[in-house]
Amino acid sequence: MKKFAASLVLLFTAVLSTGCARPFEWGWSPAYSGEERHKMIARNWDYEGKQIFDDIDAALLLRPMSHLTLWNLR
Repeated sequence: MKKFAASLVLLFTAVLSTGCARPFEWGWSPAYSGEERHKMIARNWDYEGKQIFDDIDAALLLRPMSHLTLWNLR
């Protein structure tokens, strides 16, 4: 019975410690809902992925040179 009472107290404490979060919403923060936070993370991952390919293109010289870097050698 003591284990049941202790687990009930822990469950009650866990429910009350969520603050202003809606029940069963994981990954929330005080400023953003879980859905907004996940969208921001996905947008950041997309941007970082694009930057990786930009760095690879620059390292392998896969892009044509711009007119600002064209040398007129005679």
